Amino acid sequence: MSGNGPAPGGHLYLDHNATTPLKPAVKAAMVQAMDLVGNPSSVHAFGRSARRAVDEARAAVAALAGVRPAQVLFTGSGTEANNLALRGFTTRTVLVSAIEHESVLAAAPDAPRLPACRDGTIDLAALERALAAAASAPLVSLMLANNETGVIQPVAEATRIAHAHGALLHCDAVQAAGRIPLSFPALGADLMTLSAHKLGGPAGVGALILAEGLEPEALIRGGGQERRKRAGTENLLGIVGFGAAARQALDTLPDAAALAPLRDRLECEALAAVPQARVMGGLAARVPNTSCLVLPGVPGETQVMGLDLAGVAVSAGSACSSGKVKPSHVLAAMGEDAAAAASAIRVSLGWTSDDETVDRFLAAWIAMARRSARA
Repeated sequence: MSGNGPAPGGHLYLDHNATTPLKPAVKAAMVQAMDLVGNPSSVHAFGRSARRAVDEARAAVAALAGVRPAQVLFTGSGTEANNLALRGFTTRTVLVSAIEHESVLAAAPDAPRLPACRDGTIDLAALERALAAAASAPLVSLMLANNETGVIQPVAEATRIAHAHGALLHCDAVQAAGRIPLSFPALGADLMTLSAHKLGGPAGVGALILAEGLEPEALIRGGGQERRKRAGTENLLGIVGFGAAARQALDTLPDAAALAPLRDRLECEALAAVPQARVMGGLAARVPNTSCLVLPGVPGETQVMGLDLAGVAVSAGSACSSGKVKPSHVLAAMGEDAAAAASAIRVSLGWTSDDETVDRFLAAWIAMARRSARA
């Protein structure tokens, strides 16, 4: 890992949860795939070559999730996969956790929201009560790792509760894949969402993992691609890149785990230098790369802009808000007040991060915090 990874103008990139820079091996695989000229649906030699590349990528993504290739359905993004999961079973009502990504919340805007505990994990007792009170067996959506805090959710336990009530469980694993070991069978989930660009792959391609025999209704119609569940000519370059990123993710899991000491040092030194700051979700199990820091009295947007001027790129919550910054619904669900929820930033490490990365962030953030305290 290197702190000298891809960056404009020497900027330091600490926003891997928004998107991870394309890994060199992934880029090489995609460049090679540019020579494939056939449509994967064509039966001639060119089409068969393209189909073979898609099949190889599907097998690689399946291996990352611990499933058979036939269980992998490619989509145009993780957002599309979430929408297909939640809107593809029209006979079921939907329950979502209050800490889900906006693509889940917006896909089921009227769904009851299950509360979270103070540590950032879902309230399993509330899930049990909601399922017991449901008039019919719903579909529950619970992410594996939160995109803002990194808190790992008790998905396997939630799945057991859901199945005991005849419900299905969808798991958005976008922020977990490549950062912690991932096993669809071990989670017991019925559907799982993945996205290539969180793994060091390209943006514009995702996947929905389906349990055997589970068939959602298609949202995009007009062709027989992806077993008639997602019409449209396959994004060949994106899919090839997804496959290469999935292989890299499996091979480099120890490197991902090695980010935890860096993240812990960042938090420890930040809190020692700025005692009024807090870490959100720090008492729960988290993916190793993510830190959510609250600096009371300093809006997250102000911190992001100040750090950007210092050459450090972080974010305030999710990156899917079209430039709009509002208090974090995740922190609000954890019981934080509006002021705290509006003064958080997310620092997310990745394959370009090292000790120098942490040193540079700390110098910039501590200086900004002290300036703010004097203002």
